[in-house]
Amino acid sequence: MLQIPASASKEILLGGGVIAYPTEAVYGLGCDPDNEAAVQRILEIKQRPWQKGLIMVASNFAQLRPYIDEAQLTEAQLASAFAKWPGPFTFIMPVRASLSPFVRGQFDTCAVRVSAHPLVRELCDLVNKPIISTSANLAGEPPAVTAEAILQTFDGKLDALVIGQLGEQRQPSTIIDIRSGKVLRQG
Repeated sequence: MLQIPASASKEILLGGGVIAYPTEAVYGLGCDPDNEAAVQRILEIKQRPWQKGLIMVASNFAQLRPYIDEAQLTEAQLASAFAKWPGPFTFIMPVRASLSPFVRGQFDTCAVRVSAHPLVRELCDLVNKPIISTSANLAGEPPAVTAEAILQTFDGKLDALVIGQLGEQRQPSTIIDIRSGKVLRQG
């Protein structure tokens, strides 16, 4: 598996590749959310059912706009997300029907986050869109928190490991349903 700086990931991501990269708390697996084959590959690597859906992470809300159905959200709901972003908060938001079911799962919503992690932001800015961000682990196993764990668990399954440091968070992001305000997972 290639070990690369974030700056070398653009061609891999836009070419349908799957990478592992450090996030705020754990390593994530990522790809281009518009490349259905790459998204399916992540699901296969993780042994995760497509019905559960995946998280998309962005460096700013504008990158999420092509995927989100803002017409279903109030200004107050959006303001609540903007007050917490960038940061370790994931919001369940309504999405456009065009978003692949492999990303949104069996739902008409998707989990989205605007990251404060400099490396995650760099990855998204390189491709000028969000990327998939799912914890780097096999279904039911704890997420990887070291590069060594990535190399051991995913050797031969990923296109690259992005070199970098984990953020300061010790727990995965808090997940909030934007429409109801209900906290679905406390980070």
